[in-house]
Amino acid sequence: MQIIASNKLANHNYLITSKFEAGIVLTGGEVKSLRVNTGSIKESYIQDKNQELWLVNCYIKKYSSSTNLDDNPKREKKLLLNKKELNKIIGSARKDGMSIIPLSIYFNSKGLVKLTIGLGKGKKKYDKRSTIKDKEWNIKKQRLLKNNLI
Repeated sequence: MQIIASNKLANHNYLITSKFEAGIVLTGGEVKSLRVNTGSIKESYIQDKNQELWLVNCYIKKYSSSTNLDDNPKREKKLLLNKKELNKIIGSARKDGMSIIPLSIYFNSKGLVKLTIGLGKGKKKYDKRSTIKDKEWNIKKQRLLKNNLI
């Protein structure tokens, strides 16, 4: 599994409850561009349109040798999921008020581009602070154990 781009702020801003793997509808030039690691999903989000999920604001640089002249690097890309997963994601987003967050884009073992999406609720400011506090304490605890000070 070769990771192309990941959304590192997603785990900081959201409490991810479940993760799903989805395919993406891409053109040939976009796939070749992703093979050279020229993609970003930092500011992207997933939108529901007519019982389909679309990846919006995902940046994939135009491939230099591509002949496609009207290639928009931030065009909307359709996500491919089976019907059961799609209904579960859309239902929980509407009913429970959860957000659908793109987590990472990668090539799987067959060489196909996949997107990991997560369902999560937004964290409050105090939740973010407690997460940072716990993370710093775990780092400090590991250092103390390593130095045999405990």
